[in-house]
Amino acid sequence: MILLAATTQSCSSSKKNTKAIVAPAVVKTAPSSESIVIDIEEPRVAENNTAVAQSQTTAIPNTPFENIQPSISTPEREVAELHATGIQRNYDFAPTIHYDLRKPQFVMIHHTSQNSIAQTIRTFQLAHTQVSSHYVIGRDGQVVQMLNDYQRAWHAGAGKWGNITDMNSVSIGIELDNNGSEPFPDLQINALLILLNNLKSKYRIPQTNFIGHSDYAPGRKDDPSTYFPWETLAERGFGIWYNANYLAPPPPTFNSTDALRIIGYDTSNLRTAERSFKKKYIRTDVSSELTPYDIMVLYDLYRKFY
Repeated sequence: MILLAATTQSCSSSKKNTKAIVAPAVVKTAPSSESIVIDIEEPRVAENNTAVAQSQTTAIPNTPFENIQPSISTPEREVAELHATGIQRNYDFAPTIHYDLRKPQFVMIHHTSQNSIAQTIRTFQLAHTQVSSHYVIGRDGQVVQMLNDYQRAWHAGAGKWGNITDMNSVSIGIELDNNGSEPFPDLQINALLILLNNLKSKYRIPQTNFIGHSDYAPGRKDDPSTYFPWETLAERGFGIWYNANYLAPPPPTFNSTDALRIIGYDTSNLRTAERSFKKKYIRTDVSSELTPYDIMVLYDLYRKFY
C-alpha cells in the first residue's frame, strides 16, 4: 500500500491543502500511435514522512499491477482492491494532477473535442489547463483511468442540475475521444457500457443520475453531441429514454416547464433548457421551442421516471 500526499487546489482558490490518501502503484500506459508514453514516478509518502512498513502492507502489494503474477490474483482480491483504492486494475492508469476528494453520486459524460486520446491525456496532465476527468475512452475502446473514483475531478464547471451547482463534488467524469462531429464507434460505446456497469454497481448510482455535460450546462456546453446513443445507454439502465411507440398527449394540467425542472434542467433560462432537452432527445430539431411532439416526449419521460 502506498500513501500518496495529494495536493489539491480548487478552481476558486489558490490555497493548497495536503491530504493523505490511499492509492495503488501507478501503471504506465501503453504507447499510442502518437508515441506519447505516460511515465509517472512513484507517489511520495504522506506529509508526516512516515513510511509504511513493508510488513504492514498486506492488502495491496507495493508493485505496479502488471508485475503481479496471474497466479496471485483472485476475483475476491480484485474486488477488495477496487473497493479499497477506487482504481480498476483492468484499465490503463495515467494520473492527472487536477482533483479534490468526494464520493460519486452521478456520472457525467463528455466528448473531448480533440483529435486523439493521447492529446486529451496530455491536456489533463498540464498544470495550466485546470481541467481533468476520471476516465478517457478511445475510439478503439481503450479505457484510461486518470483519477481515483473518490477524487474530485475538474470536468463539469459552472452549471446546475436540480439543486446541484457543484457537479464536480458529486460526479465521475468520463471523456469520450470524439471531435463532436462524428458518430461514436461501437468499440467505444461497448467499453463505456462496461465501465458504467462497474460504476453503477459499486456506487449504487441511480439510473436518472447518468447525464451529459450539456444537461448540466445548457448553452455553455454541447457535449456529448447529437451522435451520442443515449437510448442504448438507457436500455442498460444508464440514463433515461422515452418509448416512441407509446407517446400520448399529456393532460391539460401538464406543465412542461415544471416537468423540465423536476427532471433536473435549470429553467431560469427556459429557451436554453428546452434546446438542451431537444438536442438530447429529439436531435433532428434543436430549436429553442417545444413542439407538440416534443411535449409528448417530455411527458413520457416525466411519467415514467419522475
